[in-house]
Amino acid sequence: MTAALLSVSVVTYAPDLAVLGQTLGSLAQALAHARAAGSLARAQVSVIDNGPGTRFAEPLRELVRTVLRPPLEARVLSGHGNVGYGRGHNLALLGSDADYHLVLNPDVTLAPDAIDAALDHMQAHLDIVILAPEARDARGEPLYLCKRYPSVLDLALRGFAPRAVQRLFRARLERYEMRDLPRDEASSGVPILSGSFMFCRRAPIAAVGGFADAFFVYFEDFDLSLRAAAVGGLAYVPAVRIVHRGGHTARKGLRHAALFARSALTFFNRHGWKWA
Repeated sequence: MTAALLSVSVVTYAPDLAVLGQTLGSLAQALAHARAAGSLARAQVSVIDNGPGTRFAEPLRELVRTVLRPPLEARVLSGHGNVGYGRGHNLALLGSDADYHLVLNPDVTLAPDAIDAALDHMQAHLDIVILAPEARDARGEPLYLCKRYPSVLDLALRGFAPRAVQRLFRARLERYEMRDLPRDEASSGVPILSGSFMFCRRAPIAAVGGFADAFFVYFEDFDLSLRAAAVGGLAYVPAVRIVHRGGHTARKGLRHAALFARSALTFFNRHGWKWA
């Protein structure tokens, strides 16, 4: 295996610094493991500070200095304001010359061998341009990062319906979340990947423009998945393991629900409406 160059971006907005510290600590451990295994030559980590304001800039720099120590290359990009999730990641992705790029949420913990397993799969499967990991929540319950093309009904049920209503549509939602995929073996040909952990072959993703500026937050990962699928495959790789704390759009308040709805409108206008 050829030792690879990797760039990583983490976008923050009013971050919980303790949770972010766990994310960066697990990332540092996974990068060190990959270097020791010989799959990784060099990595640069960019923490993109989307605010609010400038009050997190120095705490983020101190956290990065403490956790991401040499030989890791790490930086905080600050002062650009809240440009949105996708555009924030683009600041690192489009400016990198690495072989691979990892889009990482600030509330994800990586298994120690996650980076090495991702590099191993990418180098063995040259047609794959983005892979998704085996994901669990904080309680150890499985998360389903692979999706089929959504309908408006799917999104409404999954994001906002009471649990009693969701149970009535259980088979439909399980199909949308591709729960029929084997959990213990790699699968390719996945239509859409969720964006908490997107391990990308950087050049083809940069060639399609990275994340689209049309999305401020939500659905930028769905949009990128569909555009990326035109130049290569999308895969689920269970050997790459993470824990993700997050999600639950409806529980974040009306502002997030409105942002979700606006981005859904943009997504369907760009890629086609499917109501049910």
